[in-house]
Amino acid sequence: MSESKIVKAAIASEMVAKPAAKTRGRPKKAVSQSTLTVRDAIAKAGEELGGAMRLAQWAREDPTNEKAFWTVLYLKILPLQVNGAGESGEHLISDIAIKLVKPNAD
Repeated sequence: MSESKIVKAAIASEMVAKPAAKTRGRPKKAVSQSTLTVRDAIAKAGEELGGAMRLAQWAREDPTNEKAFWTVLYLKILPLQVNGAGESGEHLISDIAIKLVKPNAD
């Protein structure tokens, strides 16, 4: 292939229309309205069924219920990321120790 054909092919490939940036849709991490509606409905139903007092009573009724409370329900409210004691939530490390151990000679 001659050099002029290669140049023409390169120019032609650059002239191909590039897809436009995505401008529609929900932004990242935005909560949909239907999710909020479902959460509100579940919270309202929970309050009508007795709220926290009834949930605690249910957990005490059976060891299986208590296990479900701790392994399923309670885990839903724990933070996904644990923040450290630093100013911006970083974990502070005061020192790192390296200990050399001599193997036992038999």
